[in-house]
Amino acid sequence: MSDVSPEQEAVEQTLVDTVVASFDACEDPRLKEVMVSLTRHLHAFIRDVRLTEEEWAAAIDFLTKAGHITDDVRQEFILLSDTLGASMQTININNEAYADATEATVFGPFFVEDSPAIELGGDMAFGAPGEPCWVSGTVTDTDGKPLVGARIEVWEADEDGLYDVQRDAGARAARAHLFTDEEGGYRFWGLTPTPYPIPDDGPVGKMLAAVGRSPLRASHLHFMVTHEGCRTLVTHIFPEGDPIGWKDTVFGVKESLIKKFERQAAGTPTPDGRAVDGTWSKVRFDIVLAPAGA
Repeated sequence: MSDVSPEQEAVEQTLVDTVVASFDACEDPRLKEVMVSLTRHLHAFIRDVRLTEEEWAAAIDFLTKAGHITDDVRQEFILLSDTLGASMQTININNEAYADATEATVFGPFFVEDSPAIELGGDMAFGAPGEPCWVSGTVTDTDGKPLVGARIEVWEADEDGLYDVQRDAGARAARAHLFTDEEGGYRFWGLTPTPYPIPDDGPVGKMLAAVGRSPLRASHLHFMVTHEGCRTLVTHIFPEGDPIGWKDTVFGVKESLIKKFERQAAGTPTPDGRAVDGTWSKVRFDIVLAPAGA
């Protein structure tokens, strides 16, 4: 604020102090801490960029449109949080490194609660288009103990870059859940991940276009893994050599989550003897869960 007179700076600071003081009666200490910090940072931003009234109105319009386009399937505010790196930073803060536990990454806006169950070795594609991919691995704790009965939720976009709920809100394809066996092992058929754009027909897409950013996400397969006594893990795996890679528009890629998806020629025998018409791929992802509260 080098061009702001001392008198003007005093007026602005007085307002900040007045708003901060308005939270003095808040009986929830954490809520008070959050609101005071939010107020200070928000006012600091407004004063730093010398926000114009037209820009403020544009911001209100942007948020209003984000609210209007949000529904039970489409969550524009998660997209906004993701594309500003806020989702990833929140995950970093709440999933601190612990021993060799698998790293977490963004949740994304397309998880649904009622995924179908599949048996070990089952097919979570349920007819969604794409190249078949055999996914296998183990789930253990940080001491290497196999975690029996760990619940694994998996979901992904199809080869057209669409999740089932984007095609039909009631559809369930390319998503499922399964449980680990007595050795902590798991295996299933999914789809070889491909890059796709986040929904860019709304205000977040317009924001990305205005600032010259791509809406493309790196290819990935979602996992959410839970087991009693362990910290819930929400993560992805990303194919090695993906053309989007570190340009992922939601900043979700981590080195430890890049895995080798090995493409197999047509006619190559599959691990479970399944007949596959054409090429397929396979990947191994061994998952390590941190203890609860880690």
